[in-house]
Amino acid sequence: MKKTPTRDRLGYKSFYRRNLPHVQPLNTALFLTFRLAGSLPEEVLARMAMKRRLLDQTLKSNTSESRSRLHELTRRHFAILEGRLDKATTGPTWLADARIADLVAEALHYRDGLHYRLDAYSIMPNHVHVVFAPLAGGTLPKSLSSIMHSLKRNSAKRANQILNRAGTFWEHESFDHYIRNRAEWNRIVKYVLENPVRAGLVKCWQEWPWTYLRDSAMKPDAS
Repeated sequence: MKKTPTRDRLGYKSFYRRNLPHVQPLNTALFLTFRLAGSLPEEVLARMAMKRRLLDQTLKSNTSESRSRLHELTRRHFAILEGRLDKATTGPTWLADARIADLVAEALHYRDGLHYRLDAYSIMPNHVHVVFAPLAGGTLPKSLSSIMHSLKRNSAKRANQILNRAGTFWEHESFDHYIRNRAEWNRIVKYVLENPVRAGLVKCWQEWPWTYLRDSAMKPDAS
């Protein structure tokens, strides 16, 4: 995928990478997971690093087979991340504090209509799932990197003040995936909303105070 030139390191790019590849096609909704710093143990991070090396090798080829392999490796990478976050018995759980969860929800809603169209989210004790579609600013959409930089920086500052702590609050890099069609959007939104149910926190997603579904969006089953 051709890179879009930009003067700003946080400006829109159709593709960029840090530890993970990040793809933001035009006019596309995105699924993101971002987590608290220190929320995964070292052995899990080592397994994820191995998956990243496989991703790197796959990215060197642009065949249909390599793209299919990339999708599968990305899915596996996320499965490791999600499974360990939901079952974590160590690491910070600052988002279990209602004050912190509330401010993160407020930060997500504040940017709705300014930076993106907010479709759905679920705030868990140590991570957040969100689906949004960046809004156009001129000819290009708001960049994913600038959205997450603003969201994380401001919410981290406020959370640390409430918790009377200093230091890194969010893990620097987020997992993101661009949504290819409406069917995939429906599946991912349902997945996001039902995260508290899968984690055993509630029996139906509507019982969890920190889930959100846009009124005009699809209505998943309560179960």
